[in-house]
Amino acid sequence: MKLTESFRLALQNIRASKARSFLTMLGIIIGISAVMVIIGIGSGMENYMRSMFQDLGTNTLTVTMTGTGSSRQVTVDDMYEIIGKHPTFFSTLSPTVSMRASAKVGSETLSASTLSGVGEDYFAIKGYQLEQGRGLSYVDMANRTRVCIVGSYIDHVWFSGQSVGQTLRIGGDKFTIIGVMEQQEDEMDEGGTDDVIFLPYSTAARLSGQGTPSSYTVLLTDEKLTSVASNVLEQALYERLRSDNAYRVSSMSTVLDMMTEMINVVITVLAVIAGISLVVGGVGIMNIMLVSVTERTREIGIRKALGAKERYILTQFVIEAAVISAIGGAIGIAMGFGLSSIATVLISSMLEVEMAVTPTIQSISVAFGGSAAIGIVFGYLPARKAALLNPIDALRYD
Repeated sequence: MKLTESFRLALQNIRASKARSFLTMLGIIIGISAVMVIIGIGSGMENYMRSMFQDLGTNTLTVTMTGTGSSRQVTVDDMYEIIGKHPTFFSTLSPTVSMRASAKVGSETLSASTLSGVGEDYFAIKGYQLEQGRGLSYVDMANRTRVCIVGSYIDHVWFSGQSVGQTLRIGGDKFTIIGVMEQQEDEMDEGGTDDVIFLPYSTAARLSGQGTPSSYTVLLTDEKLTSVASNVLEQALYERLRSDNAYRVSSMSTVLDMMTEMINVVITVLAVIAGISLVVGGVGIMNIMLVSVTERTREIGIRKALGAKERYILTQFVIEAAVISAIGGAIGIAMGFGLSSIATVLISSMLEVEMAVTPTIQSISVAFGGSAAIGIVFGYLPARKAALLNPIDALRYD
């Protein structure tokens, strides 16, 4: 018997018992759609996290000088020298100084604003753009000039969009605003990303009494080199400080990889749990095929009496089980896409995050191939039972 004939007979038998066939497929449909949605949520979470971490800088390293375990120091010039010696890994850097000083506009205090001292390349490293004015320059660093760049919130709320050239006070000293950072968030809030003030790191270090910046943001030439670049930087710092406790090198890329790995583990466990329903669906296929063999015992006896070989009978029932499972898999995939779209809308509306539930091509391929394989595996036993029937006993069956 040709395979095409076996497929034709399988479809004919499925159409003859539509309701029973659909109920048999139900376990496969539910299992595959559940697996697709769960994997899609995992993929969506990974993409969402990656986009968030990219905004924070996955192509950068953060060096923090802890000042413990060593009497030596690494100056700003030392850091620039280290970066310059390894152009394969490092592009540029910016010293950063966190400040606790308060800023004032007139008699009003900007209590929620974030103040930071940064280098002339900080905006390029972070991908920030200026809406007005100019950026910080090397001359500002060298001369410790009292200039600053403000965020859009400060520009609009306190200076009505005309802050360039205006002044504010930081720690009692008057600073001239030379630039306005482009708006970062859709809605500007007090204490948010747009409520910031950047001034030269040298000026910030003097005001805060630090002398030397204790933190550096290093731009990598390639995000893929994060691990190697981190080791190179740590080795260079160790050669100067002779202590592992005097510094700490971290990267958002490493944190992202760790969180992604944790998410993948959780999603895999959930997908396996959801996949149990596929086994239940396989048992349902085996059960219905055993019933089918019993109902068609006389038909099997007639075919064997007319010369049909055991392998033909076996092939026909295995193909029928595989077709039932494959059709269920196709319906499950379509339902999986539909549920993924619904899940995307629900997540976006309930959690107010732009996260798309996106089933991967691999998950779809595995789902469809797995459904067909389940049909073959669980359909083999009933098919073998049909193939081994004695034709005389089968003909006597009523």
